[in-house]
Amino acid sequence: MKKFFCGPLLAAALGGVLLGCNRNNSAPAQAQQAPAETVYAVNTYIAHPSSLDAYLEFGGDVEASSSVDILPDTAGKLSRLLVKVGDFVNRNQLVAYVDPSRPGLNYEASPVRAPISGTVTALPFPVGSTVAPTVAIGKISTANELEITINVAERFVSRIKLNQSARLVFDAYPAETFIATVVEISPVLNTASRSMTVKLRLNTRDPRVKIGMYARVKLITDEKRGVIAVPNDALVRRAGKPLVFVVNRGDNSVAMIEVAEGIRVDDQVEILSGLSAGDEVVVKGHTLLDAGSRVNVISTVNEGAAQ
Repeated sequence: MKKFFCGPLLAAALGGVLLGCNRNNSAPAQAQQAPAETVYAVNTYIAHPSSLDAYLEFGGDVEASSSVDILPDTAGKLSRLLVKVGDFVNRNQLVAYVDPSRPGLNYEASPVRAPISGTVTALPFPVGSTVAPTVAIGKISTANELEITINVAERFVSRIKLNQSARLVFDAYPAETFIATVVEISPVLNTASRSMTVKLRLNTRDPRVKIGMYARVKLITDEKRGVIAVPNDALVRRAGKPLVFVVNRGDNSVAMIEVAEGIRVDDQVEILSGLSAGDEVVVKGHTLLDAGSRVNVISTVNEGAAQ
């Protein structure tokens, strides 16, 4: 019987067949793999004509437009108070008595009268206190017109003018806005604080606003009407230039457009050039975008649709 040793030859033949099969199967797979296009998820905003009011913020106190001190005619002890804070008094009305008596000397109590008609807004001394003609025992204010006094830092002085409008909010009524107007600007600055005193007056008298209240004041320094404005988040800076990405809904690509900025108010920025009303700008997801990038718009804010 003859034996044949064909192991090596057979293995080589089988290897060649298998290699050929692998090559035939992998070639079409590699040809079918094309580079996938990146699509970025973004949020957008529809640009539209807006109103922007630039402002400065201050805190101020509500005061009466005029106040007069109540002064006694003689020194002594405050023996009686005939009024209380909040009472309305007429001119020459009796409001208190001062006893000028001294040890061993008894005198008749001296009457104290109201110098003007108005509302008693302060009575700092209790009965029994020692007072003098140079010390006010009270204050009377005319509450028909209230004023809000604010102190403006020196760097903002050039932006303050008579008849400027202001929006006021009081802690007692946080959901309401009251309108006031600048009626008085001090001609000098306080040398200690380097600030200027400015007074505002409410456009409409409101009994809810009371003397002594604290007002949060937004003083309008610049008013823009019908300007194109977008959220601050829409702007991207590249090479030091302000840019926005505008979506083309035809092919869901973006154009990179250089713009000119105007004033900024809260979270909005005025666009002086580069955008038109109706342009859809990317406000979120633009970090990796470039001109021609494809996007998938997840959500759109269209605040101007109802305007």
